[in-house]
Amino acid sequence: MTNKHSTANKIKAKLAFHNVSDPDALKVFNMALAGLKGNPAYPNPPVDLALFEKGIESFATLITDAQDGGKKAISAKDKQRVAVIKMYTLLGHYVELACNDDLATFNTSGFTVVSKTKNPPQPLQAATFQWIDRGPNSGEIVVKVASLIGAISFELRYALVAAGGAPGPWTTLTLTSPRKTTITGLTPAGTYQFQVRALGKLGYNDWSSPMTFICA
Repeated sequence: MTNKHSTANKIKAKLAFHNVSDPDALKVFNMALAGLKGNPAYPNPPVDLALFEKGIESFATLITDAQDGGKKAISAKDKQRVAVIKMYTLLGHYVELACNDDLATFNTSGFTVVSKTKNPPQPLQAATFQWIDRGPNSGEIVVKVASLIGAISFELRYALVAAGGAPGPWTTLTLTSPRKTTITGLTPAGTYQFQVRALGKLGYNDWSSPMTFICA
């Protein structure tokens, strides 16, 4: 039996203003004001809408005043922004409750609903080496895998190149992070091929193009 009061389907208003510019915040405030004024679905807002409107108008004026870069004007504008956000947040929570989880009613409020759609995982970009260099001792090579957003781990493989130019058997290492790795026990003066791939939520991506390095 479905629980009609389950929080899984609760409508939530978008109330965060991180990385929202002042002009965009002003548009959001005005949308809410227009949606709530005279709206019979929201008869008892916790904030006097006349006070909310006055706060928005003051914020708009201070945005203009702060354009000259004066510290006092910018400080006053930022302070007023915080004050209007507090009123907006109170009104947003009121709308969440008063709409009774009916999206059509919510949409008349001028607020924006928080999307519950999760972005599907995306394929990783190609894994690469940041650099390959000689190790501190003969028979050693140091490799550094480049960082890659979304990578869970990496696989590094290397092989000694035969006289005909084809790589021999591959040796594979698993790296939990793109850290610097020293490979030992290599043949001095031998030519080695290196490749790397990354593991993401969709699995491994393709092996990188081979990089060749001569061991000291």
